[in-house]
Amino acid sequence: MQSILAGFIERIHTATAQKSPLRLRGGGSKDWYGQSLQGEVLDTRAYTGVVDYEPTELVITARCGTPLAEIEALLAQHGQMLAFEPPRFGQPGAGPHAGSTIGGVVAAGLSGPRRASAGAVRDFVLGAQLLDGRGELLNFGGQVMKNVAGYDVSRLLAGSLGTLGLIAQVSLKVLPLPSCETSIRFEMDEISALRYLNEWAGQPLPISASSWHRDVLTVRLSGAEAAVQAALRRLGGAPLDEGAAFWAALRDQTHDYFSGGALWRLSLPSAASALVLRGEQLIEWGGAQRWLKVVDGDAGSIRRSVAAAGGHATLYRRDAAPRDALAVFHPLQPAVARIHERLKLAFDPAGIFNPGRMY
Repeated sequence: MQSILAGFIERIHTATAQKSPLRLRGGGSKDWYGQSLQGEVLDTRAYTGVVDYEPTELVITARCGTPLAEIEALLAQHGQMLAFEPPRFGQPGAGPHAGSTIGGVVAAGLSGPRRASAGAVRDFVLGAQLLDGRGELLNFGGQVMKNVAGYDVSRLLAGSLGTLGLIAQVSLKVLPLPSCETSIRFEMDEISALRYLNEWAGQPLPISASSWHRDVLTVRLSGAEAAVQAALRRLGGAPLDEGAAFWAALRDQTHDYFSGGALWRLSLPSAASALVLRGEQLIEWGGAQRWLKVVDGDAGSIRRSVAAAGGHATLYRRDAAPRDALAVFHPLQPAVARIHERLKLAFDPAGIFNPGRMY
């Protein structure tokens, strides 16, 4: 593996010297996400393998090219999981390395249905090795929770889309699989669903995921069997027999809702009221994440409405619009934009890593 890492360093040195951009890429399962794709591809999949995993320590360390499927299979053997439930994007039938890699999981920073109860990707990143724009291998964090003095750069990498450097290796906290899990459904409108979700959030209920779509609220309960049974008696609802398949479809975005049209991801305070927007909505994370599918939507109007409610809007997937036709991410405030620029300059002074991918 050292020779592969040395090859990465040589590519970075050459790109820096020639000021030619590099497009950091694992399985390519999220090429559609973000702004433009620029530069010569630097494929990370050869740098693979689990470096360290001790189930009793609840930490796994793996190289960036390790397939997400491989890591999840290993964790499942020991009754453990990546609790933030990263989407398992892939290309069915295209081979074992066509799906997400763990480096891409961290770089994209996307979380699944359990995020509201368990935390986001960044909350599980304990440490990372990063190849910066100078070709230097930098180490941040470690393999325990309390290991950071100063700014936690390893967590900064979550969601950076490879713009700060090549995430060579990452250490992630893992959690045990719940001993009991079941799903229930209620028929109710959007306003009622948001009210109930916020009321339940303030109570000791083992809610691990929620989804509202087309006047149906679906809730997943996870934890000790006694706690789940007590919650069922308290909440009522109709049982969902295929609960595991339902949440997997939401997590991996194979649910019918995610097909066709432009898709916006709206991040809002969970207590924000229902938004009056043209299009079809699906609500997750107790009201904090709201998907909006539109055929022809005005980006300015959508972003103004979301900002007025205290949130921001990301053009998650475009339909037929050119990749650069519209800003994907919500415009930054000037002060925040300057911080982004200074961080990019510090880690990638020549600007070779995934230029234009975020802003």
